[in-house]
Amino acid sequence: MKNIVLIGATGYVGSAILNELIHRQNEVTAIARNTSSITNNTLVKKLALDITNQAELVKALKGADVVISAFNAGWNNPNLYDDFTTGAQTIHNAVREAKVKRLIVIGGAGTLYIKPGLQLVDSADFPEFIKPGATAVRDYFENILSKEESFAWTYFSPAIEMNYLNPGKRTGHFRLGTNAPVYDSECRSRVSVEDVAVAIADEVENGQFLNRQFTIGY
Repeated sequence: MKNIVLIGATGYVGSAILNELIHRQNEVTAIARNTSSITNNTLVKKLALDITNQAELVKALKGADVVISAFNAGWNNPNLYDDFTTGAQTIHNAVREAKVKRLIVIGGAGTLYIKPGLQLVDSADFPEFIKPGATAVRDYFENILSKEESFAWTYFSPAIEMNYLNPGKRTGHFRLGTNAPVYDSECRSRVSVEDVAVAIADEVENGQFLNRQFTIGY
């Protein structure tokens, strides 16, 4: 059984990942600024922590087999680009300093190429209000994570449509891709957050995308 640390365990994606890891009987250290919303479970160690405190984060990560970062600086944050960049860099540095061998980063769909040379985040109709966050995630992936050699990394991009507004369900059935969207029969790239969690838990177990980007869709 792996020693898993999940950062951002109370967020939209993070909480789904936590539920999936518990469903598979994994022991998890769940890190968030406020962990009061996490249901008590014998498999979960709750740790309230400001992830920008690198020294404390290093202590929390030591001994982990894999760290999953579902860190999000908040889509409505007016300082989103800088705050995400600072948080992601601190997590990255802490993983390296703690000598953890694997980091899985939950990135964004904006990093996917919708045609040769054009990423979704740079397309004309990409929503302006999330562009700072999507750009920060892309910049972190391309400039820092993809150049990392001291640990194995995986960068996950969800489908373009993830069910923020409507409840989804866990099907366990989806198709895998790398750096381009996976489209369904209606030419839509979509997936439930519950199946995102399945894909991440699968990656923890199988290590199929070491030092690579991947995505999923129906």
